Amino acid sequence: MNLQSDDFELFGLPALFAQDRAVLDQRWKDLQREAHPDRFAAQGAAAQRVAMQWSARINEAYQRLKDPLKRAAYLCELRGAPLQAEDNTAMPPSFLMQQMEWREALEEAATEAAIDALDDEVMRARKQGLLQCEALLDERHDYPAAAQQVRALMFIARFAADIERRRDQLGQ
Repeated sequence: MNLQSDDFELFGLPALFAQDRAVLDQRWKDLQREAHPDRFAAQGAAAQRVAMQWSARINEAYQRLKDPLKRAAYLCELRGAPLQAEDNTAMPPSFLMQQMEWREALEEAATEAAIDALDDEVMRARKQGLLQCEALLDERHDYPAAAQQVRALMFIARFAADIERRRDQLGQ
């Protein structure tokens, strides 16, 4: 294990989208216990600094691996299909139409029930998108298609945040 290992190597996990959250959480706790700076107090300040670097690296990897969207994006990049989300916003026309319909529905939503219904629909789309990511990454190894799916999921995540803002507005 070294600081240059990828997140999966660091955690001793297969480089797959599908991960067992309980295993990931336990591995994070084990690694944090091994790298805790207090364990190196008797070895001096330099050893403690190295332990702090390890601890930060372990936390960084954990944050990326526990979030399905971040994990999918990371796998795409590891496999040579970077998202290029800043300059590649191309989406299929059907996805763009869905986005426009959701935006209109959100603007028109005047009750908590209407927002809940829209939120349920968006969460179903998110779940379906994550399942597609899993198939593209772990079964088909189609990393460019997975990168496009991740970009779509990023749109959905932003829209889900808009739903929460709208919900907050109604609650005031």
